[in-house]
Amino acid sequence: MSYKRIHIIVLDSVGIGEAPDAKEFGDMGADTLGHIAENMNGLHMPNMGRLGLSNIKEIKGIEKADPPLAYYTKMREASMGKDTMTGHWELMGLITSHPFKVFPNGFPELLITKLEQASGRSIIGNIPASGTEIIERLGPEHMKTGALIVYTSADSVLQIAAHEEVVPLEELYDICKKAREITLADEFKVGRVIARPFIGAPGHFQRTANRHDYALKPFKPTVLNHLRDAGFDVIAIGKIHDIYDGEGITESFRSTSNMEGVDTLIQTMQRDFNGISFINLVDFDAKYGHRRDPQGYAKALEQFDERLPEIIERLKDDDLLIITADHGNDPTHHGTDHTREYVPLLVYSKRFKRGGELPIRKSFADVGATVAANFRLKWTGAGDSFLDLLIEDPL
Repeated sequence: MSYKRIHIIVLDSVGIGEAPDAKEFGDMGADTLGHIAENMNGLHMPNMGRLGLSNIKEIKGIEKADPPLAYYTKMREASMGKDTMTGHWELMGLITSHPFKVFPNGFPELLITKLEQASGRSIIGNIPASGTEIIERLGPEHMKTGALIVYTSADSVLQIAAHEEVVPLEELYDICKKAREITLADEFKVGRVIARPFIGAPGHFQRTANRHDYALKPFKPTVLNHLRDAGFDVIAIGKIHDIYDGEGITESFRSTSNMEGVDTLIQTMQRDFNGISFINLVDFDAKYGHRRDPQGYAKALEQFDERLPEIIERLKDDDLLIITADHGNDPTHHGTDHTREYVPLLVYSKRFKRGGELPIRKSFADVGATVAANFRLKWTGAGDSFLDLLIEDPL
């Protein structure tokens, strides 16, 4: 049994309960989906429910399916980290033994000095912050002085914000490329540098769609590289291209929101290709998880659920759909950090007469191993394929 196309949807940060090692990360009790549902007195996600979401772990407002349409389980992360890059790299077969560095107190003075020298501009900010908030607070000073707004988050990321009329895009991108080189040093080891251009006047600043990410390359080839090298299509949507720094990607499309991402996925599914589509829906994490907004998070989950029938309708008989996540980000938890959680795994094909329960996966890398097995790749990396457990006509 194999499939011509596999569509992988990553619901960024949609965790489903604390991982066994949550205590080591300060995340005891974290439960992204569970706590959002409790906070909202139930989630309305009937389509995910029919696939089997509440069969993984009962979630208030979502009925358990009997029988579920999809195969379902949860996965734990084997890597030592809970950031976006670590989770995605593991999904495609790379287990990271050392987490990327984070900067809860801002970046070291040496890094800032090097960045000022390389850019020829002074730096303001240098704190963990919400991007929209720090732009509103420091935007007027930036426009007056031309100083770059530098900030970080709970992720291993250095973000540089600048008004497009003060620092032209090409200059901002060049500065970010220089920052990328500076932060490659072992003493810094920042996962991503992000250009965050904005426009408007004080009190009315708006970030633009001209964001650009400069990520580390995966430390060795992933399943994506093997797919591309074997002649298969690897179509990246959203920030997937940036997360892998383009490695193994044959075609990519940016998106500015969950719904634009779903639109792009649906357009992609209408094309004829042989390989995978791979999308990250980032709004759950960026707009609602880090900002500790369970109401907004719930609405975004329900909006995705409303679009799910459109996705399923466009599946061909030889397509496989995989829905999962890359970490948790419980909006009811302390701080603004990601949370160490299991992630859901739902696997669906129109070939299935019904779904069923899969064993709990010991690593996100099982997704990549399954993709590799489906396309008969010579994959010797991490992960155990569950392809043979997907029975199309169970007794």
